[in-house]
Amino acid sequence: MEKISKIYVAGHLGLVGSALWKNLQSKGYSNLIGRSLDELNLMDTKEVNAFFEKEKPEYVILAAAKVGGIVANNTYRGQFIYENLMIQNNVIHAAYLNNVKKLLFLGSTCIYPRDAPQPMTEDCLLTDPLEYTNEPYAIAKIAGIKLCESYNLQYGTNFISVMPTNLYGPNDNFDLEKSHVLPAMLRKMHLGKCLEENNWEAIHEDLNKRPIEGISGKNQSEEILAILSKYGIRENQSTAEKSFSVEIWGTGAPMREFLWSEEMADACIFLMENVDFKQLALANKIQNASDSEEIRNTHINIGTGIEISIRELAKLIREIIGFSGELVFNSSKPDGTLRKLTDPSKLHALGWHHQIEIEEGIKRLYHWYLKQ
Repeated sequence: MEKISKIYVAGHLGLVGSALWKNLQSKGYSNLIGRSLDELNLMDTKEVNAFFEKEKPEYVILAAAKVGGIVANNTYRGQFIYENLMIQNNVIHAAYLNNVKKLLFLGSTCIYPRDAPQPMTEDCLLTDPLEYTNEPYAIAKIAGIKLCESYNLQYGTNFISVMPTNLYGPNDNFDLEKSHVLPAMLRKMHLGKCLEENNWEAIHEDLNKRPIEGISGKNQSEEILAILSKYGIRENQSTAEKSFSVEIWGTGAPMREFLWSEEMADACIFLMENVDFKQLALANKIQNASDSEEIRNTHINIGTGIEISIRELAKLIREIIGFSGELVFNSSKPDGTLRKLTDPSKLHALGWHHQIEIEEGIKRLYHWYLKQ
């Protein structure tokens, strides 16, 4: 890519897209295009085609997606598969029709089987059943990978796919119903700490910025306490002294890997600058060491290769935030996949490694959250 190349970042306002945008700017790319949902509905084929025909981007990074945590994935199953398929199909096909030089598609490690060998290599794809709770989202993302791969093989395009592990960072989603586990726990424990300190000014400020089911800082204290209790932030009734607890879904046993979103962005731009599909296809054939013409699993894991249990993560967040209350693990709620550790060996071999470890990342995210 040239510094003046026209680059379209689809989903540039979200957690992933905003990190990519920031990284591109920091590297001197000056001709970036972004459109909000109000400006461009990526599920509308006519709108997408008209946008590509008018703007003619040279490079595309497809970070737009319908995303959420285990609750949202399991609840909005139809929306997750339909909306993601529509977004992917429209953007990838329009990129092909308009001769985009290179496209990067972002998936998710939930594409891998529920019982995949750990750590998960790219070759695990489609070898076993998926985790039920996020199956629709995973199937959509697998379709995106295969769409890119198939267009490359049939039309000679240069569309590459990456599979980031669990991400967290600036512009994360802190909605207690729809967010992922790390930002949800961070916000819960922040609000729990505010209750401990009887800091209603901070509680009002938090809810004014991010209302919960329509409850903001303008509501009565009783209404605020009720909505916080619904989401597991509540006063303990069984102790003589006033104390608070935060409820966390599941047993706390599952292991998860987390990557700072800005590092994910750095890995993506590194790949856009240095790696093409033809290289990945050749490496795939060499690895298989056979006469077969089959080319598959050319996508690239982006992760740390390091995991932490949900229980230990919760304790770490509690310590960093300074919440002294109890952590209550609700084992009646689903755990999801027990392990989802990526093998980032392919990415390491290409020359990129992560730098920010989980403790430093949580400190950075909490600092960002308080500033916002």
